[in-house]
Amino acid sequence: MPMLALLLAAAPTLQLEVPFVQQRPDFCGEAVAEMALRRLGLDVTQDEVFEASGLDPALGRGVWTNELAHALEAFGIEPGRTWYRIDPRQADTQLEAQWRAVQRDLEAGQPSIVCMHFDAQPRTTEHFRLVTGYDAASDEIVFHEPAEATGANRRMPRSEFLKLWTFKPARDRWMVIRLRVTPPGTPPRLRAPPPAPRPADVSQHVQSLRATVPADMTVVWEPPFLVIGDEAPDVVRRRAKDVVRWCRDLLLADFFERPPSALHEVWVLKDAASYQHVSRTRFGITPTTPYGYFLESRRALVMNIKPGYGTLTHELVHPFMHEAFPRTPAWLNEGLASLFEFPFEDGGHLKGRVNWRLPALQRGLAAGVVPSFEALTQQTDAEFYGDRHGVSYAAARYLCFWLQERGLLVRLVRRAIELQHDDPTGLRALTEVLGGPPDAQRAAWERFVRRLSLARR
Repeated sequence: MPMLALLLAAAPTLQLEVPFVQQRPDFCGEAVAEMALRRLGLDVTQDEVFEASGLDPALGRGVWTNELAHALEAFGIEPGRTWYRIDPRQADTQLEAQWRAVQRDLEAGQPSIVCMHFDAQPRTTEHFRLVTGYDAASDEIVFHEPAEATGANRRMPRSEFLKLWTFKPARDRWMVIRLRVTPPGTPPRLRAPPPAPRPADVSQHVQSLRATVPADMTVVWEPPFLVIGDEAPDVVRRRAKDVVRWCRDLLLADFFERPPSALHEVWVLKDAASYQHVSRTRFGITPTTPYGYFLESRRALVMNIKPGYGTLTHELVHPFMHEAFPRTPAWLNEGLASLFEFPFEDGGHLKGRVNWRLPALQRGLAAGVVPSFEALTQQTDAEFYGDRHGVSYAAARYLCFWLQERGLLVRLVRRAIELQHDDPTGLRALTEVLGGPPDAQRAAWERFVRRLSLARR
């Protein structure tokens, strides 16, 4: 007889030493897996269990049984069958046999993950718990309850445990769910940590969103952007893939080394009424533009998609720029972003076309009110954004457009990022890229701008 079995016969209570952790919201399966894996000496967190499952974080929930089994397998654990059929006509015998299997694993020093009803209420939820022991004298199950901070080594009468453990999806078909946690045969491979934001944190964020946003909102994860839209679900998914992912990948291909490290919400709203409503109710503001905006403090991009996706591609630039150059001068930040208000792809490169900002610039040139390049780079945010005629904005855009057409724009952006600590204005980068004082080429730029036309885009 095994030594543990002999000890059990002498002392009716068997209780394994298993670390306890409290679950994050809806991460009961992840938490009990962490406890069991830590008993085996594996330094694993519930977040890592979630991430090993491969579950889409945009679903905003924790793992279900098959997903938890997949996660355990990723750590070298073979969880067994997991689903065990019970014939209602032989329920007492078969449930007892299933319990004996759990008890044998306890005697071998192995806890079991069980999925069961949370309680006996009619509308109760499914819930994972970790069986850590058995008191034969009182016939009580000892278990870790991940939902509560004081949930270690709780007790439950075995009769109650068996009732809550039994699922009855059909009158003639019952089942119990158990995942065995046997020591891995070979050490699991070390996995590189996921890039920020972590999928587990995204899932938690989506759960909090679900509590406050309308049920008809569709959520799609395109790292690091959580796209939230109120159009038809397939339309929202298409916008996430065809616009957000497309723009993200092309920006990374040329301009930026890495995406933003923090999760950003991208609210793609179907019309002006929806855009105004979300702006007021969720963000507490009345928009000053009918198209969209970026709230840096809330890491949120909010836009009315009905006029087109140009505002979306414009606003997507700002989180990238903020990550790479937190104090980007307005001329470079808005010049690059507004260039991509009318974007297209050219051989795997993101480019911009002539757009509606051209006439204001041409009128400003005719009136002699467009600032020099050096003056443009020295403008404060208040001066840049306070230009009610939009001349500075248009000059920044068409400076970027001119550099794009000469094959110099990518070099400018990357060099400005490199020099940001020595030159926060971007003037030095512009000087280097142009091979001398920028305003020495001002006349050539003005001729270029005057020849542009909205009719030829």
